[in-house]
Parts: sequence; structure tokens; C-alpha cells
Amino acid sequence: MLNFNGNRRIFLARSPIDMRKGVGTLATIVEHSLGMDPYAGDIFVFLGKHANRVRVLVWDRSGFWLASKRLERGTFAVPPDTVAPDRSGTATLSAAEIQMLLEGINVHRATYHEHYHRPPSTPPSQLAGGAAT
Repeated sequence: MLNFNGNRRIFLARSPIDMRKGVGTLATIVEHSLGMDPYAGDIFVFLGKHANRVRVLVWDRSGFWLASKRLERGTFAVPPDTVAPDRSGTATLSAAEIQMLLEGINVHRATYHEHYHRPPSTPPSQLAGGAAT
């Protein structure tokens, strides 16, 4: 089973791929097109042209894992900044973002609420003229 938690970095390829590609071809894309090491243990996520299929490639010390998912209806909620071409060729995702992407949740349209932050407390030496005994 794939685990997205821990110290693994997660990269989403910005360009769609042909979903018929296998482990060897995807590892070559990671190395040559993305300029990264496929054997580093990082997680590489690839989307198909219609964004209804995804492939996940991971090296785990003894071999590659290749996981695929196809949606019966709809598309994966691709973050909008990953569609635009960029020099890096990838977008970095957090463990929470990849799990929500695979579930079809669009986190980039979510509304974030401001949390209350308590101001730092004043040390007793600064209260009442600094006469702490």
C-alpha cells in the first residue's frame, strides 16, 4: 500500500502523459524530462490528457510501485498553478493535497478561515514598573 506520509517529497508532473506508459518509460521521463532521480524514493504523480486518469510512481528500495486510478465520471481536481508551463516541469504537493487530489476534492477552491492567535504573554518583570522580587 502506498503511504504518502513521512519524509517523501511528492511531485505532480505539469504535462499530461500517455497513460499506456509503464514503469520504465515513466522513470525515464522523471530522469530526463523532469531532471530528477527516480530512485530517490520521491513520489511522482502523472495525469492523463483528460485528467480522469492518474499514475503514481514510487521507488521503495527493492523496486518500483506503479499505481493507477481511473475515474468513472468527472476529472481530478488539478491545482490551477500546475497547468501553466513552468521551467521545473513539476509542482510540489503535500501529503494532504495528494490524498485530496486522489479523492477528487478541490482544495484550491477551499476557504481558509483565520485562526485566533493569542498574543505572546508579557513577562512578569515588565509588568508594574519591573519591580519583581
